[in-house]
Amino acid sequence: MFIDRVEVEFTAGKGGDGCMSFRREKFVPRGGPDGGDGGKGGSIVLEARVGVNSLAMFANRRFFRAEKGKHGEGSLRHGRKGEEMRLYVPCGTSIIDTADGFVIKDLTHPGEEFVICRGGRGGHGNARFKSATNQTPRQRTLGGDGETRHVIMQLKSIADVGLIGKPNAGKSTLLSRISSARPEIADYPFTTKFPNLGIVDVDQERSFVTADIPGLIEGASEGLGLGHEFLRHVERAGLLVHLVEPTPVDGTDPIENYSAIREELRQYDTKLGERDELVVLTKCELDPDREVFERLQQHFAENKVEHERELFAISAASEIGLHDLVEEIMQRVTRRRQEMLDAGEDLNPIREVDVPTETKPSRRTPPHKSGPTSSLSNDKQARDIPSIWGKQSPMGRTLATPPSQPTPQPGDDDNPDEHP
Repeated sequence: MFIDRVEVEFTAGKGGDGCMSFRREKFVPRGGPDGGDGGKGGSIVLEARVGVNSLAMFANRRFFRAEKGKHGEGSLRHGRKGEEMRLYVPCGTSIIDTADGFVIKDLTHPGEEFVICRGGRGGHGNARFKSATNQTPRQRTLGGDGETRHVIMQLKSIADVGLIGKPNAGKSTLLSRISSARPEIADYPFTTKFPNLGIVDVDQERSFVTADIPGLIEGASEGLGLGHEFLRHVERAGLLVHLVEPTPVDGTDPIENYSAIREELRQYDTKLGERDELVVLTKCELDPDREVFERLQQHFAENKVEHERELFAISAASEIGLHDLVEEIMQRVTRRRQEMLDAGEDLNPIREVDVPTETKPSRRTPPHKSGPTSSLSNDKQARDIPSIWGKQSPMGRTLATPPSQPTPQPGDDDNPDEHP
């Protein structure tokens, strides 16, 4: 189930209370205060992760509460701190404050995280208040409350290419032909009810992510149809591929349909109206005389735009013109990625396996378990290994040469009768 907008409430854990206790032990007349501190409450952390494509885990759960800190105890025993709650969200998730409507954080890069609610501080036990003038303190402090935030989590899909167009323009069919995505395809409007993401592998080294945006209609920017709920998924697409059907089912004019969608994009966000686009005439077998294709070319010549625009004719069902279209998309995506690198921006990995894994540093091997002396034991001493003498030990010292054995002299044997 695809969920791209949820409203949840996060509450961090409360800190544990401090303890008031005195040491009472036999033969210890002056025990003194020994109340321990309470543990800190658990915090809530949101982390963006590749492979998480929806906010479905937040759909059926309205409240998230972290673990509380444990209370302090006697004998100066401090309470255990509450466990941190770490929640994973898709890359491109915006955290919006419900009350004021401002964006708290925008998680766009894999591994990016932030603490949305901090746990409460633990209370102090009475041992904290002892002094020369207050040797029997009877005060303690309670644990602090954890932070609470009521937020809206909104997903804006991060894709290199966004497929836009009227319903039944062939967006889902094109996505299924050039990628491994399998969206629902049917011959009635509004078949796609949520955005579909697909990875297009051009070759072993080149690939890009494509987002199929549900069909837009006139008035989508004002809340009509399904498009108003998903127009935000087009915001982060670097390239727009506008699909135009030559013979719409409703009998409308394809040129007017193209102009209507462009106007809706401009009304929603002026930057979308200036973004580079590829105009694709789908189902080209239904335009054998290229009448609609030539009308589109004439419309572009009469209505100049500042952004880059190019026209293609394809047939996803017959796979006509798909190779040239994919190559052109890949070239533009590569150009945009290079511009992002030149500007100092980071590129998001496409697959989860592309995310670099952090290897934990290995623990240092003790000196007696490394180097030439690692094999020594009670049964195997250094004098039994001639090869290690004269070498440098792990501690930087040179092992001395073993003492030379004295040459046996005549008469030193136990049997003197053998020597005259």
